[in-house]
Amino acid sequence: MPQSKRSYLLSVLTNRCPRCREGKVFVKDSAYKKNSTQMHERCPMCGQPTEIEVGFYYGTGYVSYALSIAVLVASFVAWKVLIGVTFSIDDNRIFYWMATSFTLLFALQPVLMRMSRVLWLSWFVKYDHNWREHKIKDPERVVKEQMRNW
Repeated sequence: MPQSKRSYLLSVLTNRCPRCREGKVFVKDSAYKKNSTQMHERCPMCGQPTEIEVGFYYGTGYVSYALSIAVLVASFVAWKVLIGVTFSIDDNRIFYWMATSFTLLFALQPVLMRMSRVLWLSWFVKYDHNWREHKIKDPERVVKEQMRNW
């Protein structure tokens, strides 16, 4: 019996497998524990491999950069609306925004790194609501000796 389709956004925010949207992608639940970016080799629920090819996660640098810029833009808009930053020689509130936003960005970096990996994986592995009936195709370009070499 097929399950109802789970939310894509919720599965990304909770670090779930993009194929079944149930299994956890990372070994540890918290982004702030040691080795928090360690991923399961396969999804615990559906068996989807998380390493699709050698060097697969190199592209997450771009995703992490885009997420960081989004955080900076959102913090600037919030700062502008709440405090009202102006661009003048006599007003240095912009420096307070910079310090605050860079501190926020530094604190959110582990979360953004994990989210960028889950997003990247979800763009290449599609959701399958009948994942129990469909077999997984093993990735063709995986070299076992090169796994976890990033």
